[in-house]
Amino acid sequence: MQSHASDAAYASQRQQDQSVDRLRIRLAAGLFAALVAVLALVPLVSDNATFAFYLMLWIAMATGMNICVGFTGYLPFGYVVFYGIGAYATGICYRVLGLPILPSLLAAGLAGMLIALLMAPTLRLKGVYFGIVSLGLATIVRLFIANLPDAYTGGSMGLILASANNPTHSFYAMLAVMAFALAAVLWLSRSRLGRQLRAIKDDAGAAACVGINVPRVRLKAWLLAALIPALAGGVEAWYTNVVDPEYAFHVLVTAKSIIYGMAGGFGTILGPVVGTIALFGIDHVIWERFPLLNLLLLGLVIIGLMLFLPRGVVGSLLKHKPQLRRYIA
Repeated sequence: MQSHASDAAYASQRQQDQSVDRLRIRLAAGLFAALVAVLALVPLVSDNATFAFYLMLWIAMATGMNICVGFTGYLPFGYVVFYGIGAYATGICYRVLGLPILPSLLAAGLAGMLIALLMAPTLRLKGVYFGIVSLGLATIVRLFIANLPDAYTGGSMGLILASANNPTHSFYAMLAVMAFALAAVLWLSRSRLGRQLRAIKDDAGAAACVGINVPRVRLKAWLLAALIPALAGGVEAWYTNVVDPEYAFHVLVTAKSIIYGMAGGFGTILGPVVGTIALFGIDHVIWERFPLLNLLLLGLVIIGLMLFLPRGVVGSLLKHKPQLRRYIA
């Protein structure tokens, strides 16, 4: 009788947990849908959609970084390599090979995943060793592309995609990339792959003992995390009509992806979105009002955030108000 009562209690608790989990996901999905709907209206009501475009770009980048850090526990300092290779794949396919812009963007995603496959052996490393090696590989890729014949990459001047100019279409393409990134992290949080990743992050040895193929599961998440910045880099190249080696592989691309994601809280679904909206908005206001003190003031904001909210806005809120876990994913 006691055994049956225990089984019934366990089943009841499991059902309740699943119900709470579904509620969190539905609320997050509703907020994401509202964000996409609002941003979709920007080109219709404003002649200057640049702020919204780059807000979407950094939301996508921070969400992709969240898949690396929050789900797998890897912190790739060379994350910019996917963004840069996506931009160059788009530029080369469109300008040199003469492909239409849409196939060129698809090629950007494929190029990002190919680079991720080539970097896959580094997944055996852990902690700061993985981060440093990924940064070194990103530097190697940048130097390799910069030293290719000018006919392919434009040399130090980069590539100009003036004939592809279409700010409205490229805006909605970035909206689609952001929506894909948000949908991917929602799916990952509920999927079997996501549960396996959390188990590996907690204890890779224990996960392997229960039958999880650790290298294969990590590789799947790594490929997904590479696809998002590669697409974002390709669309940004289309939006600006320029692919520049200095900017495409700039270390600040990685730094901002980490800072924006950390500001909201890695390992949560809403965190990177909240962090990006907050910090990108603050950065924009500071730049408009105090252009000479921009980096100083932004640095002080980031330091204060890390000191007083080390888990990010969402992560710290959940720590101090655990009852909100019922509603916040």
